[in-house]
Amino acid sequence: MTESAPEVEREIVPGQCPRCQAADLARYDAVSESGWVRVTKCQSCLFSLERTPANRLGPITLLVDLV
Repeated sequence: MTESAPEVEREIVPGQCPRCQAADLARYDAVSESGWVRVTKCQSCLFSLERTPANRLGPITLLVDLV
C-alpha cells in the first residue's frame, strides 16, 4: 500500500505548555466525543490548553458554507 494517511494542517502557537514546559504548541481541528473541536495542544505531552467547537465537518469546507 502506497497511500499516505490524511494529515491535518496545524498552526504553530507561541507559548509554553503549563504541564511539561515545552514550547511546542499547535492549534488544529480534532474529532472528539461531542464532534469536531478546534484544539490547542502541546505536541510533546498532548496536554489540551483550549477546546472550542469547530466547523461541523472539521477541516472540510463545503461550498454552501462559504455563502
